[in-house]
Amino acid sequence: MQWCVNAPYDFPKVRSPEINKVRIIGGTHRSRLIEFPDAEDLRPTPDRVRETLFNWLGQNLYGKRCLDLFAGSGALGFEAASREAAQVVMVENNRAVYQVLQANTKKLALGNVALRCEDGLKFARQENGLFDVVFLDPPFKSDYLPQLLTLLQNSMTQGGLVYVESGTAFEPDAAWRSVKRAKAGAVFYQLLERTWA
Repeated sequence: MQWCVNAPYDFPKVRSPEINKVRIIGGTHRSRLIEFPDAEDLRPTPDRVRETLFNWLGQNLYGKRCLDLFAGSGALGFEAASREAAQVVMVENNRAVYQVLQANTKKLALGNVALRCEDGLKFARQENGLFDVVFLDPPFKSDYLPQLLTLLQNSMTQGGLVYVESGTAFEPDAAWRSVKRAKAGAVFYQLLERTWA
């Protein structure tokens, strides 16, 4: 019997679960990675879009109170926290995604992040004080944006801004005006400001 000692043996490859990661692009935690699980409708705001958004908002959010209403990966909320917002309230309904947000908050040691495991619409209906910046990136298949903007009218500081991200072009009603808008691939995004009477 002859042994073929030099022939390589192809062991079956075991695929490890893919860990999704996104990098914070600015502020005190620049270049730090945050992780997020696979979940339906969870798609982090692309780097290019985040870079444009925070150019619009100003690189530093010092003293601002922010709301990330459909937090998902937390890319927008952690970006705001890294840029020295006074407080970032991140709301996420999916329990598994919420638990990863908790882990990332602890890993990054961000004391200015407050997490809520709650439905975004329900949260917006409650009295939660005033916000300077609100990030609205609900599931693209939903029709939440008109409802949310109505609910948020009385939750904004004077001059407060709402960031809206959607899969189709979105036109707000007369209570809001579009300050900036752009498109990147299939993502439509804009900054809205309430029109005060």
